[in-house]
Amino acid sequence: MSASPEGGRPPTPPGPTTSGTVTPPATTSREGPGARLLSGGRGGLRVLARDETVVIVVLLALVFGVGLAHPEFLRSGNLLSTAHNAVYVGLMACGMVFPLAMREVDLSVGGLFAMGVVTGAVLITHGMDPWLAVVVILVMSLALGAVNGAVTTVMRLPSFIVTLATSMLFRGIGLALADGKQVGGLPAEHALFVKVGGDLYGVPTAVWVFAVAVVVLTVVLTRGRFGARVRAIGSNPEAAEFTGLPMTRTRIAALALSGLMAGVAAVLALSFFTAGDPTIGQGYELTAIAACIIGGTPLSGGRGSVIGAAVGTLIFNVVASALVFFEVPINWTTFAAGAVILIAVAVGSTVRRLRGG
Repeated sequence: MSASPEGGRPPTPPGPTTSGTVTPPATTSREGPGARLLSGGRGGLRVLARDETVVIVVLLALVFGVGLAHPEFLRSGNLLSTAHNAVYVGLMACGMVFPLAMREVDLSVGGLFAMGVVTGAVLITHGMDPWLAVVVILVMSLALGAVNGAVTTVMRLPSFIVTLATSMLFRGIGLALADGKQVGGLPAEHALFVKVGGDLYGVPTAVWVFAVAVVVLTVVLTRGRFGARVRAIGSNPEAAEFTGLPMTRTRIAALALSGLMAGVAAVLALSFFTAGDPTIGQGYELTAIAACIIGGTPLSGGRGSVIGAAVGTLIFNVVASALVFFEVPINWTTFAAGAVILIAVAVGSTVRRLRGG
């Protein structure tokens, strides 16, 4: 008879509980706290799905509501034009989702957008191949976004202050490069301006790029490990740091991605307008943030919706287009945008409160 491991006593088998069922032996979870934190956003994703449904319904109601009063609003040409006008802010809003989901904000995208457009125009007028200028714009935007993240993280400064300052720097550089005036004289016959600035299968190429960006960034945020880290850090920064998530690297990457999307918007604007205007994009950063909030990305962090941000941008542009059809003076556009934000936030808050979210 062999000796038992504990003082000669044989191990006690699992016994019946008071309900008559057998208690299974205890098991040890192989998931570390970091893995649990990364997987903890699934409930938030379900909430986002509901939020996205709400804003999509609002968008459709606006479109068909205006269409009932003015049937010409529903013509394909007008709808495509409205979607095209939403592309530039929409791309910035989609990139902005990542910093906002981490409780950060990027106010530099408007200035970076203008700087990218002017930089590309100046380089092309000085003999650089337009395609190479595109690469310069994208790399520059990505790098400057990363600088925003590095300064915010290393110096432990609020991203609000850092990106507000760099927004002024970027726009100032754009004004200096352009000497305060529009940069023209670009080769409009080049493929960049003909193809990227034109249509593909009857739809503006910029709209196609916007749609692809929405799909890719949605997958990154909801299915990728980077997106899971962004949501986890925004949900509980202290717990994320305690579990060893790469806080610095993730924050820099989120702001770099935001900068990159501003660069993509700059490329599309340059190719469409065939000129570099240093005053372009004023106020775009605030509209992008508002679109994110309307689309279900809260300033408190922890979750975000790229689709919601895109739809929020479309809502703004549908309202702006509708004002034209209703012959409302253009000076009321800003007022209408503010009203849309207040109504959307109030409705969203009420819906979440009623459903207990």
